[in-house]
This record gives sequence, C-alpha cells and structure tokens, in this order.
Amino acid sequence: MILPIIMAGGSGSRLWPLSRQQFPKQFLTLFGENSMLQTTANRLAGLQHKPPVVICNEEHRFSVAEQFRLNNIDNSGIILEPVGRNTAPAIALAAMLAIRNGEDPLMLVLAADHVIKDEPAFCHAVNQAIPLAQQNQLVTFGIVPTQPETGYGYIQRGASLADNLGFEVNQFVEKPDLATAENYLATGNYYWNSGMFLFKASAYLKELKQYRPLIYTACEASLADTTHDLDFIRINQTVFETCPDESIDYAVMENTQHAVVVPMDCGWSDVGSWSALWEIQDKDADGNVFNGDVIGINTQNSYVKASEKLVATIGLDDVVVVETKDAILVAKQSEVQQVKNVVEQLKSQQRSEWQHHREVYRPWGKYDSIDNGGRFQVKRITVKPGAKLSVQMHHHRAEHWIVVSGTAKVTNGDKDILLTENQSTYIPVGVVHALENPGIVPLELIEVQSGSYLGEDDIVRFEDRYGRVDLESASC
Repeated sequence: MILPIIMAGGSGSRLWPLSRQQFPKQFLTLFGENSMLQTTANRLAGLQHKPPVVICNEEHRFSVAEQFRLNNIDNSGIILEPVGRNTAPAIALAAMLAIRNGEDPLMLVLAADHVIKDEPAFCHAVNQAIPLAQQNQLVTFGIVPTQPETGYGYIQRGASLADNLGFEVNQFVEKPDLATAENYLATGNYYWNSGMFLFKASAYLKELKQYRPLIYTACEASLADTTHDLDFIRINQTVFETCPDESIDYAVMENTQHAVVVPMDCGWSDVGSWSALWEIQDKDADGNVFNGDVIGINTQNSYVKASEKLVATIGLDDVVVVETKDAILVAKQSEVQQVKNVVEQLKSQQRSEWQHHREVYRPWGKYDSIDNGGRFQVKRITVKPGAKLSVQMHHHRAEHWIVVSGTAKVTNGDKDILLTENQSTYIPVGVVHALENPGIVPLELIEVQSGSYLGEDDIVRFEDRYGRVDLESASC
C-alpha cells in the first residue's frame, strides 16, 4: 500500500501578498473551498493508501494540523524540520522513520502546493508506476507539456520500458530559454519535471547513501534523538543543521542508474506565480480572472483578487492586482516573478508584511491587529470553543480585554473570573494571566495593549497545552 509523503514547506514569497512566510501558498484557498494542502490530501482518495505523512517547518505545524482537523483527514505523523534543508533530507527522514516502524512502503512524494485538474489521470499514472517502484526503480512523474514553458525544469526520456509502463531517464535539464523550450516541445521527448516521485523507502535510502552519504548520516543521526508531541515528530536540531541542503533531483535522481519517468497528463501546475494562477483559471470574455468584490471597466487579460475591499480597474491590460488587509500588489503579468524582490526589500527593511498577515492564525484561534500607535496596539481576538491560550506574563505591556461575544474564562493573577458580552478586565504589567473559551461558540474579544514595548517577543510562557513553552516566541 502507498504511503503518501506530502512536502509542506515553503517560503511564502511567490504569491505575496496573499502568501507570507508564516502562511505560504499551501495553506491558501485559491480554488473552491479547500486549501491547496487539503486538496492535495483529498486527491489521494482515488488510490489505495495509508494516511499521509506531512513534512513541514516547525512554525507551520499548527496550520498543518488545523487544516487536517477541519477536513477530518487522518495523518501518519507530521515531521517537523527545525531548519529547511531541501527535499533530499526531508524525504530521507520520512523513509527512515517508516523503516524504523518495521515497514518498507512505496512512498508517493507530493508537493502540497500543486494544482492537478484531472485527478483520475493523476491516479492512473500513479497506479501505472507501482510495478516499476516495486522493482526498486525510482519513479519520477513527467508532465506532458502543453507549451514551451521556460519556468520549469525538464526530463528527457530514453528507451521505452517493458509493458510500456514508462521510460528510462536520459537526463534532467534546467529551466531552458524560449528557443530551447520550443525545441523540447517539438521533439516530443521531454516532460516538465513535476517534483513528484514514487519509490520504495529502502530503494531511495540505498541510492542516497551511495551518492550523498553526508545527507544519509546526518538524517540518521538526527533521528536518533526524536520526541513526539501530539501528532508532531521532532528531530535533533543541532545535528540536522549540519545536513547538506540539496534537492532530491540533484542529490539522487541525476546520479542514480534506476531513474525512470512515467508520463502524466493531468492539468498540472506548480502555481509558481500570479501569472501561472491566471493561466489555469477560467476567464471571462475579456480574458480576465476576477475574485472577490471587483469592478472591471475596459480591463482585459488581467488577474484581480479583492480580499477585503472593493477593487475597481479602468483601462488596464495584462496586469495583476492583489488586495489584502495590509498590502496591495499591482504588476504587469510579465513582471510578476519580481515579487520576490519586494519580499526581499520588506525583509531588509524589517517590515512585518513579508512574514505574516495582519490576521494571524494560532492553534487556539486567530487575532487581527486592527490598529497600533507608538505605545498602544489593538487586536481582535477569536478563541475557538474549548481552546485556551498559554499561561503567560509580559514585562513591558499591560492589556485590557473587552468581550464582544461568547464567554471568557480569565486567569488574572490569583483570580479566576468569567466574563460575558460587554464585560472587561485589566491585566497590569508583570501579572500572570490566561484566557480560555469554556463555551460552545467562538469567543470574540478586543485586546488593547499599552506600554513601552509591544514586540511579539515580550512573552514568558509558564504552561501551554500546545507544547510552545520555551519553544518559540510568539504573541498569545
């Protein structure tokens, strides 16, 4: 039976301002009602498989767990990378853990942020690849190209395999220029490199050990010291930091003698830019994709997304406009790859917009920073039924809490009190406090912070049901 491995890392830069470092595109809902991560997990319904293993950054763990919970999706564990080291080490961790559990599964490696329109075609290609993977081949899936794309790497196929299940791999090639891409398309011997794979855990580790022994030993050593917290699997950070940073293509697939490619024609896209998102969505008669509250006058061939406000465009052609609560992007379609440069400038200027949205999700709910000044900050806080924030205190700020709706159970120093609609409490600097929703409906409250320092790192946690004591600095 297949063990899916869903790679859910990401920097959140290519679809800024909708994606952010703390909320990258795999958590976004770009089509229908589900996020890209949820859609990736749901796509597996057409296969015989075990619950997936998810690999993600430490800081994204609660987003992954919450999105699985909301859709009632089981998992076989969430492996937390303390630092990013690319795909070759991440896949090795999953393979080693599976073998440690006495199994040698066929691992179906998937990215959490790809679009696949034809899911039956996806499942057909995976099932076609199973006999090859069972024979210890390392299968990669090559997307049948529909245009001379310069944004993807390519796979050149070689000789046909027995029973026409796939092809030998002649070579992997980097992103080409337009003339080269046109030549690839004309020959019919090249596929887009999808970054999806199927192989036995043992077969992958054997090749990794042969070609990248440093990665193999670093992953093995980091797994010698693991801890389990809820569904999360933590590895030794100090050891893993010594691991080389390499992709599976570079470390293994370009070196092994056992690489084969199975064609997949499934309406695939890695949604690597706003223009790519425009290309794969249904358009109106003027070639536009409008999402949200949009009025377009004399506007053609454009992508406009309104998240919070009315967006009106006049006389535009071939542009991207994306509006969020705290940022707006306006760009030519042909220039959207430069959005990474915007993110880099935001980082260099130490602005928060590269890292997180004004509205930030937490395991207990969310908060929205609705106003701020030199010595104050106002947040709207939503706490899920039954959820509780950590027991904590602040050195530099006091807080006022006003309940808008629902019921709050508040620990304020040595007192425990219940607050309902229109009631409030004041928490002085240095007082230990906690907030809990004991009810069955969401708790909404306004928090007014005041003090000499309002940074997110002014927090000392004493108790936390989500395992965050001494593990991270974050608000609430």
